[in-house]
Amino acid sequence: MRRTPYDLAFGSDAEPRFGQIRESLARTGRDAGDADAFVLDPEVVTYLRELVPEEGIGEGVAEHVALLHHAFLYWLAGGWLIRPSADRVRALLAGAAAATGAAPPACYYVQLPERLVWAELAEGEPHQPLDGIFVRPWPAGGLFALAVFGLHPGADGFSVVAADGYPPEAPLREDGGAWFASILDGGVQAGLHSITSAEELLLLAARTLPVAGGAVACAAGVQRPHTPVEVGAA
Repeated sequence: MRRTPYDLAFGSDAEPRFGQIRESLARTGRDAGDADAFVLDPEVVTYLRELVPEEGIGEGVAEHVALLHHAFLYWLAGGWLIRPSADRVRALLAGAAAATGAAPPACYYVQLPERLVWAELAEGEPHQPLDGIFVRPWPAGGLFALAVFGLHPGADGFSVVAADGYPPEAPLREDGGAWFASILDGGVQAGLHSITSAEELLLLAARTLPVAGGAVACAAGVQRPHTPVEVGAA
């Protein structure tokens, strides 16, 4: 069975701990969607200290907080794990998907086909495969996105990259290249794709919204938390 960042990072502890966080946020009147308010909650602070070793506190703490926040909101929204087929993802990469009648979940994780989309997270470092994206749409059209890279079979960890805002409206990248065109050596010939900027990540996240809406339309009432909803060709 393919692992998810939710399982790897939180495991069986997530359900009771997230329940405690939900109750604490309700008692204090904090907005769960507000990242600044979320990180001040006592239950969040306690859980974060347990999750992050002391030597890990520093530059990486923002990534740990972002992952915890998105994972909690994903859990709160019902644990929607959406897994589109390779053909469906290639269609998304080629252009925007048609709208559906159903709204997407308030937060969901879309898990992409393995080793299809790649990114260079730091200059000069090996490119990492994109496992998936936590997506939180805004009512006004923008969104939050937290991408998970490097979740290889057998790996003990992964990297996350956050972006928020509105997806770009330009038809091409700033350099004139097509959105999601591979920058890997031999990547185009291998049918691979690349993300080269935060705006490109937001564009991909936005293109998954109709897929998520379609998953809700098909699986509402029978969906089980953290169980993949497979989505085929449109």
